[in-house]
Amino acid sequence: MGEPEAKEQRLLEQLREVPSLVVAYSGGVDSAYLAYAAHQALGDRMLAVTALSASYSERDRQEAQAVVARFKLPHEFITTDELSNPAYRANNPERCYFCKDELFDKLDELVAQRGFAAVAYGINVDDQGDWRPGQRAAREHKVLTPLLDAGLTKADIRELARRAEVPVWNRPASACLSSRIAYGIEVTPERLAIVEKGEEALRALGFRQFRVRHHDNLVRLEIAPEELPRALNPEMAHRFVEIFKPLGFAYITLDLEGYRTGSLNAQIVRIKESATPPK
Repeated sequence: MGEPEAKEQRLLEQLREVPSLVVAYSGGVDSAYLAYAAHQALGDRMLAVTALSASYSERDRQEAQAVVARFKLPHEFITTDELSNPAYRANNPERCYFCKDELFDKLDELVAQRGFAAVAYGINVDDQGDWRPGQRAAREHKVLTPLLDAGLTKADIRELARRAEVPVWNRPASACLSSRIAYGIEVTPERLAIVEKGEEALRALGFRQFRVRHHDNLVRLEIAPEELPRALNPEMAHRFVEIFKPLGFAYITLDLEGYRTGSLNAQIVRIKESATPPK
């Protein structure tokens, strides 16, 4: 038995110790594999729950439903309302905390009403390095972390999901649409819709891994390094202008560093430094 398989066995053993479980299920590979594993361990004593809001894209919803259909998972949608929270809309570096706090509040209510034993979410070993204030909300709500506890890395999860034929096993990393809006710019339904339209347009052009970063009147396109040569073509530059000018951007830029997760978190150091009085 290889290392990923051994970790999977550990995961299933831990899951079987929980009488019943609600899985916070976004449809990404981590939460999809966790929902799959929880169903293997618990059967109908688990429930995958997907939160719908303006920051959750239609494509994410469709892909989440594809996994549910593939494995016949017990599943429900709920509605979260993080956008009604001024602290969330203000979009400071703690934004993700308010989002996850809202989500886990709703899941705690569901657990109490239905008699489930616990809530779990899909954090893994590799998620511990970047700036992720949502993890603090999870700790405060005592949310279980089965993938992390089993020692599973992102690579482990992708490989195990591939073997299990989870449809999203090779899906590019994804996050909520709000993560595309630069800190300090208010999160609004209108800006989220613009980001979603822009990303769908890039996908229609054949790009696979990218982000549309919203910097008010400027859009910064991050495209995977291996796809950058195509993006740097003058004809493609013209296509970008045709797409993003009508969405309201005055300036369209292509980030020469390419796509990387958490690029907006580079702002956090500058925000903190600017808030620190000189000695």
